[in-house]
Amino acid sequence: MKKIITFAGSNSKKSINKELAIYATTLVEDTEVDVLDLNDFELPLYGIDYEIEHGIPENAYKFLEHIKSSNGIVLSLAEHNGAYATVFKNIFDWMSRIDGKLWSDKPMLLMATSPGGRGGATVLEIAKGRFPYMGGNIVGTFSLPSFGTNFQDGTIINQELNAQLTEEIKQFQNSL
Repeated sequence: MKKIITFAGSNSKKSINKELAIYATTLVEDTEVDVLDLNDFELPLYGIDYEIEHGIPENAYKFLEHIKSSNGIVLSLAEHNGAYATVFKNIFDWMSRIDGKLWSDKPMLLMATSPGGRGGATVLEIAKGRFPYMGGNIVGTFSLPSFGTNFQDGTIINQELNAQLTEEIKQFQNSL
């Protein structure tokens, strides 16, 4: 059985991106899902001086091992001021110090959502432009606008948007 990991690029305990990521994995058939929480991988703020003095923290290695031992990644990015949430950027930076191709060419379904009408589209575009240089094999993307309106009781209630996600899931599933 294929193993996929899913997580949100957020440390919010009530992350809407985590809700979306978990929902998306319920649509992937015949897989074992490992739900990761960035709160379980606390790291100091990346800085070269810290790295020289203390080395790379163990939690960066642990998170990277989850990526490397998986067959695929479902990631939903939180958007803060048009970019990655700080917690995600930090773990991303630490892992890149271990392996510049940190995504390890694993098939990736890349998503974002937000309360607003753009659904995290800006951070999604940033990631789509950057991740391929870091070993990212993005096989599907999805943006869910207006989370509070379109997602309720653990599911996407807008049928058109749900159909879009289902198509992206098929592409992801076929790439595993």
